[in-house]
Amino acid sequence: MTTASISASGLNDLDSNELLNRAIEAHYEEITAAVRRRGHSRGAALDIVHDLYVKLASHPDVLRDKRSISAFLCRAAINLGIDRFRRERFETQLFSGTQEEAQAVAADTASPAYGLEVEARIALLRDAIGELPARRRAVFILHRLHHLSPDEIAARMRISRNMVDRHLRRALAHCLDRLLEMG
Repeated sequence: MTTASISASGLNDLDSNELLNRAIEAHYEEITAAVRRRGHSRGAALDIVHDLYVKLASHPDVLRDKRSISAFLCRAAINLGIDRFRRERFETQLFSGTQEEAQAVAADTASPAYGLEVEARIALLRDAIGELPARRRAVFILHRLHHLSPDEIAARMRISRNMVDRHLRRALAHCLDRLLEMG
């Protein structure tokens, strides 16, 4: 089916959903190519065209008013691609920062007294962790710093899962007690 047959001759005979289906089918490669020219991979372009279809399926009448359905679909897909790039960039920035960067941002906005208090708490926590028995300290560090699950810790240290849980509870209680002593 050609663009002319979709946009002119059969337009009034088709219901909105059928018009959308035929338009996407007829212009699929063209829409995908337009998105790929904007820097998206083939897989991402296919996802974007699918997202476009899903979005338009809730408002299929929008195609009836368009002079060039092909141009409209390409522009809409390109806009969705731009939104995807923006969202990916935002998520990358949001989740890629290091702990030092997070502390630098916090330090810029917080008062000097607050910074000193945080440093004192960190020093206190280091001391509290150092006071833990060796095995409990190892469990705590594997869990909190290396982000291992209790099951992974149990396997690595060859102890039971219950023992890992007990070590974690006692280590956390010890650290909390030391922080509460600080006031």
